[in-house]
Amino acid sequence: MNATVKKALHNPQFVSMLILAVILILIPVFAPWAAPHDPIENDYANTMISGSREYPLGTDQIGRCILSRLIWGGRTSLLIVFLVVAIVAVIGIVLGVTAGFLGGWVDMLITRFTDIVMAVPQTVFIIALVSVLGPSLKHTILAMSLVGWTENCRVARALVLSVKENRYVEEARLGGLSRGQIISRVVMPNIIPYLIVNITQDIGSTLLTLSGLSLLGLSSQPPTPEWGFMLSEGRKFIQSAPWLIIYPGMVIVLHVIVFNLLGDSLRDILDPRFEKPKKKWRKMKTWTEKE
Repeated sequence: MNATVKKALHNPQFVSMLILAVILILIPVFAPWAAPHDPIENDYANTMISGSREYPLGTDQIGRCILSRLIWGGRTSLLIVFLVVAIVAVIGIVLGVTAGFLGGWVDMLITRFTDIVMAVPQTVFIIALVSVLGPSLKHTILAMSLVGWTENCRVARALVLSVKENRYVEEARLGGLSRGQIISRVVMPNIIPYLIVNITQDIGSTLLTLSGLSLLGLSSQPPTPEWGFMLSEGRKFIQSAPWLIIYPGMVIVLHVIVFNLLGDSLRDILDPRFEKPKKKWRKMKTWTEKE
């Protein structure tokens, strides 16, 4: 662990992205103190302004502060993203570890069920289910959780299959440990680093999916501030007030980039198979050394 921490501290990309990720998470947490205005308060005397001292990022069509809505919208967007990522991670890891460790008909049943779910286009399934159940945050979380666990399941199963053939697993079995103890004490500690990398990289894609659903009006509903829904409201004024979609779009892109780069740096730190080769610099000959 000390070697891993030392390697992480010497990775500038990981340190910088971790600091940015913490800042991006803390801003919505302290939204009541960070936001200059109430995100749903209307100021009809200052509608559709591009920026001022009172409203740094301007206001929307009914006079709501864009900066305040972006800050408070982070609570909604990031909360849903982290909740969905946690749900699909638990479901996928449990099914993947069960299939990989038990094998036999259990593995075949879980694998075939995973293939069936993966055969269905996820975006189409989510849109169809939310349309049937009705647009709401709860239905969005349910729909995204029902189809988002498949990748975690396949990754966890592949990792368990590679680990359980090692000698220390057989020694643990001969030592009298039960299946549950072998999984919790032997298998999981060896695959958790790889799963953390996969989970971190899911944050960006989940945020993009949520924003797309909100853009279509299938997720959060007014007056709840949410980044994707702010894009949906602002697209009507793309020519007269482009800042209504520029700022939410920039916030979404920033979060996706930060969490994707954080996942990449975690992969470099925790997974030695993806370690970047060091460049070998060749000393250039001076003109006096040339023939």
